[in-house]
Amino acid sequence: MARYLLRRLAFLVVSLALASVVLFVLLRLLPGDPANALTSVGASPEQIAAARHSIGSDRPLPEQFTHWLGQLAHGDLGTSFVSSLPVGPEVTSRLDVTVPLTLAAFVLAVLIAVPAGFVAAYKRRTWYGALLSAVSQLGIAIPVFWLGMILIAVFALNAGWLPAGGFPPDGWSEPAEAIRSLVLPVVTIALVMSASLIRYVRSATLDVLGSDYLRTARALGSSFGRAMWRHGLRNSSVPVISVLAIELASTLLGAVVVESVYALPGLGSMLATGIAQHDYPVVQAVLFVSTLAVLLIGFAADLLQRVVDPRLRGRLSGGTR
Repeated sequence: MARYLLRRLAFLVVSLALASVVLFVLLRLLPGDPANALTSVGASPEQIAAARHSIGSDRPLPEQFTHWLGQLAHGDLGTSFVSSLPVGPEVTSRLDVTVPLTLAAFVLAVLIAVPAGFVAAYKRRTWYGALLSAVSQLGIAIPVFWLGMILIAVFALNAGWLPAGGFPPDGWSEPAEAIRSLVLPVVTIALVMSASLIRYVRSATLDVLGSDYLRTARALGSSFGRAMWRHGLRNSSVPVISVLAIELASTLLGAVVVESVYALPGLGSMLATGIAQHDYPVVQAVLFVSTLAVLLIGFAADLLQRVVDPRLRGRLSGGTR
């Protein structure tokens, strides 16, 4: 297991290094000049050249990349071209919105999808089992921004129960207002995510219900609930863990849409602003932090699968000998 952890950590570091190269190169291939965001319309070539020199975009790309890697090695995410402020503190403050939003939506989606997916599989021949399957299929087809606008219209504009968007200026120093501002975004993400998760939970549960080991446990006298708890839950959870990790990573990366709909000052809105202004350090920092989070989620999911399923540990130990 120790060898496996070392290999996985090495893979994580290499993946992060490759991702940093790809991010840097792709951003420089995008059309547009970041110096234009620093100069007024109709600026002279001399003014544009001075702006490029001030932000270092006139230097050779290998030198720019080496400089960026040196900053990352010291925990520095760079300085914004537009605001001339360090990007790191800004990313940290935006994470105070994006992380609670993502985690709360993920937890709510799991609480909805796991029991609903199990019922949809176990009661698949009943009308409500079929209804759950149909609703999950419909939920997958609903765009998240459209659902967000519907919820705003119903619960914010018409009922007036919740704010239509925004976040308290003082952040989490006003916890009640901060929570109220995240209720609708969390529900929006959770409903869309749970629709997809219900299908995967249903499929995994159907595989378990038709398995030989479950029938054997029932034949030996175990009740259905006991057989599912002791044998079915562990086996069905392995593929679901992978799906949960993918959904969590997708939610983190896709927060830009929901944050735009609800005008939340999270990583998504920061990324959108950085792209519009060609602010390379901001875009690089947000994408780098997001990539790191995705890799860590995958790493954690892989470890959790091996904790849940001893067969994976057996294959692991067999492969290291």
